[in-house]
Amino acid sequence: MSRFVVDVTPLRKYRDFRRLWAGQVVSGMGSQLTLVAVAFQAYALTRSTLVVGLVGLAQLVPLLAGALWGGTLADAMDRRKVLVLTQFAMASAVGGLVVNASVSRPAVWPLFVCTAAGAGFQGIDWPARRAALPMLVDDQDVTAAIALQTTIQQLALVAGPALAGVLISTIGLGAVYGIDVATFAAALMAALLLPALIPSGGGTPMGLRSMTEGFRHLRQEKLLSATYWIDLNAMIFGMPRAVFPALGVGLFGGGAGVVGLLYAAPGAGALMGSLFTGWCSRVRRQGRAIAACVVVWGAAIALFGVIPVLWIGLTLLALAGAADVVSAVFRQAVQQRAVPPHLQGRLSGTFFAVVAGGPRLGDAETGVAAAIRGPQFAVWSGGLACVVGVAVLLWRVPELWRDSGGGHALSAQATTEAIGEVTSELGEGEPL
Repeated sequence: MSRFVVDVTPLRKYRDFRRLWAGQVVSGMGSQLTLVAVAFQAYALTRSTLVVGLVGLAQLVPLLAGALWGGTLADAMDRRKVLVLTQFAMASAVGGLVVNASVSRPAVWPLFVCTAAGAGFQGIDWPARRAALPMLVDDQDVTAAIALQTTIQQLALVAGPALAGVLISTIGLGAVYGIDVATFAAALMAALLLPALIPSGGGTPMGLRSMTEGFRHLRQEKLLSATYWIDLNAMIFGMPRAVFPALGVGLFGGGAGVVGLLYAAPGAGALMGSLFTGWCSRVRRQGRAIAACVVVWGAAIALFGVIPVLWIGLTLLALAGAADVVSAVFRQAVQQRAVPPHLQGRLSGTFFAVVAGGPRLGDAETGVAAAIRGPQFAVWSGGLACVVGVAVLLWRVPELWRDSGGGHALSAQATTEAIGEVTSELGEGEPL
């Protein structure tokens, strides 16, 4: 069991990493509070699951633009400056939610505008944060540092939504948003205390040519592109969080506390699943393993949509989260094999755009389906569509089924990066 215990050596050895990590601890929790609060407020104001889904969809374009542009920005200028600017910008976006929640008659449109702005700044922040890490710790401690960041994000993913439900019902939405602003202030102070983080060689020019090269490689590598498509399939059809407020209040007869538990359950399953991924390095048919995990995800979500018992529903959501984290490990393994070193940075931004953009498309799909036939229909039909999507993808891209390039030892860094991918998918908190 000792290999499952997080190594805290980077916290002891590196003062600057300790600052960066401490800021992320508090801001990650605050971001989870806002995630639940926005969905709850949108549903409370409109009683429409479609609006909840559209709030997520409104974040998609800014997120994609921020991720793609942020990757080149992180390679062109001082990464410390990028982190400082993004913390201030994200805090300002949440500040708009504070103002809206504090007025006598809150409006719906600030939920769209403020969360869209925050998503764009989040997309810029993530590549700079990832690129800064190897500059703060020695090579032999990078894996342990990633594990520390990932662990705290998983804990925030579980504790944040559950705490949000309690806080919303006791101190109100405005105060919850205010807590998030305060946590970004802590992250801003941590970034200000960092040294200059100039990219190697003084930085590379930004431009579309480098982005185009990354896209060209992705298009040519069918197995690699299949890992992107299968993840989008799972998140678009099988991510039912847009109806969590409606299910928590309606089907399960609870309030904000139950809504928070629904948001927390997939993260709890992912956290548990991440502790038992040592066997993954011995699997050779990694493409088939990815497909199997996504089928488990879709089937668990479909069952969640037809069983109106809270504890069973939470268990199924946790099972889905565990399947997703295992799938992410295998996807990371395939990507590790299929992406050459000189393209890792550019495809990192593209990859983040996929894993963070997919759930927002899923919010919209779920919201539309719920508006047509109700929340439960949206959940079980989406789960079934996810399973069908896997079959279609295996038919259209047989390279996924035939993949036999696995079986090599998967590095601990790749494993922790894959777990971090699930954090982005399930929780959209402060990026790693």
